[in-house]
Amino acid sequence: MADKKVETHRIDPRLLEGPVRMLVVGCGGTGAAFASGLPNLHHSMVALGHPGGLEVTLADGDQVTDANRGRTPFTEHHIGRNKAEVLITGINRFWGLNWRVHPRYITSDDKLDFDIVVGCMDNRAGRRMIAASTRRAAKVRYWLDAGNGPAFGQVVLGQPARGQKDPLRLPTVDELLSDTVRLGPEDNGPSCSVREALTKQAPFINHLLAYHMLFLLAQIFSRGEITHHGAFVAAEIGLVQPIPVDPKQWAAMRGGPAEVAGGTRPVRGRTRPAPPAVPLAA
Repeated sequence: MADKKVETHRIDPRLLEGPVRMLVVGCGGTGAAFASGLPNLHHSMVALGHPGGLEVTLADGDQVTDANRGRTPFTEHHIGRNKAEVLITGINRFWGLNWRVHPRYITSDDKLDFDIVVGCMDNRAGRRMIAASTRRAAKVRYWLDAGNGPAFGQVVLGQPARGQKDPLRLPTVDELLSDTVRLGPEDNGPSCSVREALTKQAPFINHLLAYHMLFLLAQIFSRGEITHHGAFVAAEIGLVQPIPVDPKQWAAMRGGPAEVAGGTRPVRGRTRPAPPAVPLAA
C-alpha cells in the first residue's frame, strides 16, 4: 500500500523580507502566556538570520482584576491597570525591546496593518470581528487563533480568504469550526475571584495552548514550511490531535460541528471522543 502523501505549507515569502508586524488581540490567560514567549521567538528568528524578527503590538482594553492572578503573570500590584500596558512594559524592560501597546479593544473600525494577527479572545463576537477584519485587511498574511474550555482547546493558523484559488490555502478557524464564531449566549461570564477562575479552567491550559502557538510559529519561521497548521488539545487525557495540511481533512471538518466538536476523531487507528471546540477564556 502506497504511503499517503504529506502536504506542506510554505511560509508566505513576504514574511522573510523584513520585520514581521504582529498584533496580539487579548491579554488574558492565553494571550499573556503567548506574549511572554514572543521575545524568545524574536531572538531565535534573528539568530537564524531573519531580517528583523518581530515587531509586536499587544491590544486589550481590559483591566487587571483579582481573579486574573491565578493563571496570568499579573500580581496584586497590577490590579486596576490595563493588561496590555502591564505586559508590554515588563517585556520591553526585561528584553530591551520597543514593542507597542494598543490599550483599547480592537473594533471593526480599526485598520489591521499587520502581517500576522493573533486572536486570544474569550468570546465569539470578538472572534467573528477578527474574521471579518482580517479578510478586509490586504496586508494580513496569517490569522493565528486559540480558544479553550476547562481543560481542552484548539489552535488554528489560517490565511484569510480573499478569493485565492490555491487549494492548499490554510483555512481559518471560523471556516473549519463554525461554532467558534456563531453568535449566541456566551458559555461563561467573567470570574469574580481566583478560586472561581481556577474552578472554571484547569491550571496551565492557557499556557499549553500558548506554547503550541509559539512552537507552530517557530517551526514555520525556522524551517520555512509546516505539515500541520494547528491542533486539538485535550489536556486531561494527554491527547494532542494535529490538524494536517490536508484538503480532504478540511472538507471533513467543514461538514459540521458534530464531526469535529463533540464528535469522534481517529487517533492512530482508534476512535476517541474529540474535545468540544469552543472559544472560552482564551
